Amino acid sequence: MVGRRILLIRHTEVAVKFHRRCYGRLDVSLSRAGVRRACALASELARQPITAVVHSGWKRAEFLASRIALLKRLLPRADSRWRERDFGAWEGRSWQSIWQETGNAMEGLFTQPGTFRPGGGETTAELAERSMAAWQSLPDDGVIAVISHGGPIAAVRTALATAPLHEIVHYTVDTGAVIAWEGPIVAKPLNFVTQST
Repeated sequence: MVGRRILLIRHTEVAVKFHRRCYGRLDVSLSRAGVRRACALASELARQPITAVVHSGWKRAEFLASRIALLKRLLPRADSRWRERDFGAWEGRSWQSIWQETGNAMEGLFTQPGTFRPGGGETTAELAERSMAAWQSLPDDGVIAVISHGGPIAAVRTALATAPLHEIVHYTVDTGAVIAWEGPIVAKPLNFVTQST
């Protein structure tokens, strides 16, 4: 559609106590630095002709979404499909302790995207499927700001690049990053390649 632009935005820095921890499905707050960056980012983004604001519904994404929406006089919409991956029993634990317990098994996030369930949670393929469903439900025109998380953004970027799903790690972005997309949303679900061909 002419004039459609999607801004994929990862939430800003989370509270310091969650640094180096797995907090996928935990509804954690932003750090003081994260709040400051979100306020500055909202002001920067508000210069664009944003017509819709979508977020995951979690505090760390909702804060920025609400700031943008307020500046643009819009009503932000929550869509839980934009939430971070479910890491099951790993949630809240330090990445170091998870590594000590599971060792190389953690690599299953990338080497076995269709079957490996971190902590009994969500496979990479399941993350990608719901993320693309959320992506495909975005409005057909206008400038849409989507405030989400590292996993869903990486999954969408991997799909749009038609890259193998095990390469998802190469499509991750830092907190506070903004990725602009001006191509088609994709009319039907993409079939992710889950291994090298």
